[in-house]
Amino acid sequence: MTDTDTSAAARDHFAHCVQVLGGVTAASRRLDIDERAIRRFINGERPLGPTLLADTAQVLRRLIADAQAAQAGLAPFIGTD
Repeated sequence: MTDTDTSAAARDHFAHCVQVLGGVTAASRRLDIDERAIRRFINGERPLGPTLLADTAQVLRRLIADAQAAQAGLAPFIGTD
């Protein structure tokens, strides 16, 4: 795999992460990054750095924890654990 292929794959995966976070606007808020910058990362106009990727992973982990807590709060009302 070439560097171009790797960076394209990273951009595609970052774009997927942005969608999981709720889109560009929501990702912008959660990552505290300008919406235009996020679009530039996705479009390849700005390089994805390890700090951005680590920050994105951390935000996703927080989202997972929030979703699990929300699900646990619903469990008593729907009869599941």
